[in-house]
Amino acid sequence: MTDIINTLAGIAPGDPLDLVRDHRAQAKENAQLSFEALLEPEDPGDFSHRDRYVVAAFTAGLLGSSSGEEFYRDLLRDEDEAASWAVAELLDEVVVDLDASGPVRGPFGSYGSAALAAESVPGPELVVDAKSRETLGPITSAALEFAHLLVLHPRDAGPEDLVRLLAAGWDEDGIVTLAQLVSFLNFQIRLSVGLTALSHAPAAAEEQVPLRPLTPAEVPNRGTASAPHQTSATGKENSDIAEARARVSTYPELRRPEVFQQAGLGWVPWIAPVAEADLTEAQRAALIEAGRAKNPYFRLLARDPAALRARTLTDLDIFFNVSDGVGRAERELAATAASRLNGCLFCASIHADRATEESGRRDLVQALLDEGTGTASRLGDPVWDAIVDASVALSLTPSAFGPERVGALREAGLDDAEIVDVLGGAAFFNWANRLMLSLGEPELIAPGK
Repeated sequence: MTDIINTLAGIAPGDPLDLVRDHRAQAKENAQLSFEALLEPEDPGDFSHRDRYVVAAFTAGLLGSSSGEEFYRDLLRDEDEAASWAVAELLDEVVVDLDASGPVRGPFGSYGSAALAAESVPGPELVVDAKSRETLGPITSAALEFAHLLVLHPRDAGPEDLVRLLAAGWDEDGIVTLAQLVSFLNFQIRLSVGLTALSHAPAAAEEQVPLRPLTPAEVPNRGTASAPHQTSATGKENSDIAEARARVSTYPELRRPEVFQQAGLGWVPWIAPVAEADLTEAQRAALIEAGRAKNPYFRLLARDPAALRARTLTDLDIFFNVSDGVGRAERELAATAASRLNGCLFCASIHADRATEESGRRDLVQALLDEGTGTASRLGDPVWDAIVDASVALSLTPSAFGPERVGALREAGLDDAEIVDVLGGAAFFNWANRLMLSLGEPELIAPGK
């Protein structure tokens, strides 16, 4: 099958950037396998191909990808033309609402911690209208409300959102696949955007246009507190909601982190992972590393083993293949910057710790966690600043990454293969963050645990 990321980026087989991507052959191959597992599985089960394409077309539209929206709407038209038009009409309304919210880009959302409340950014929310709901059906409409949440409000996700999905007719396996699909698209489309910019950037030897810094309005690092997230169409308590709530864990006594920190965090799921003793051979194989069977996050993702396996192999090649390309510390820095912007305290903690371990520059890494990713936050290292800026630009929704960002990375001394590593690291954590934020939450753990 044609490589979808190359297709969206306008890269032909054998083009220079295609050959650069081949340096991360496992990542390239498994990104494609992720598409196949999530969008075109041989047996889609209760989550039909039609509904997968509905969610994909809507997600691509929210991300501002005209090529992605067109690609997935073409797939959807072959399944259900009326649904394709319903998605287009819904996107027209949502994008108008987003434009009306002002120049601030997503990700939007509020922090529960008083220490981070000043960084909360309000933004539009979605309840699918009656006309679209009639065409798409209640189960698919609930999926689109969840997709809107993950794309634009990832840090607003909470256990009640999973309650609503369960009450609408989704089961735990379906919720994991839905979260994987939307999160994967946030990676796929961002990586294609970055590769498009790289292919259209002036050659390294050519004179570069001076880089325009992102304005404060373009970086949602400061704002005013937003209202609690709500997506329920009725808000009514009923037996379906009550039954669904019994299947979702909320942890009232959980010790939640108040600030971004290096290390010291665990993660708890809101819906049940597969019990370790119940893992099938296929699920254990999908973990890749046997020790992950002890981890509730990976056992939860094992509900869709094909998607988990492809995702894990993509991850490992992007971050651990050091045969060439940018250093491990810089890849972890890209992951940390994306996580800091998206508001994923757990991912930022893990990868800030790894960036420190790889670089020895604890103070610089902690400064990124403390100060955030706004334009006033400079680490004082030209390479690290360029990587943070690029990762933030790629992580904004819609993305603000263009050829000028490529120019800044080249100016800092990175070649195209190294830039592809930065793009891969930042894009991948727009996948990882949304899974961590939508399926569970971080907790403080005692030292030594």
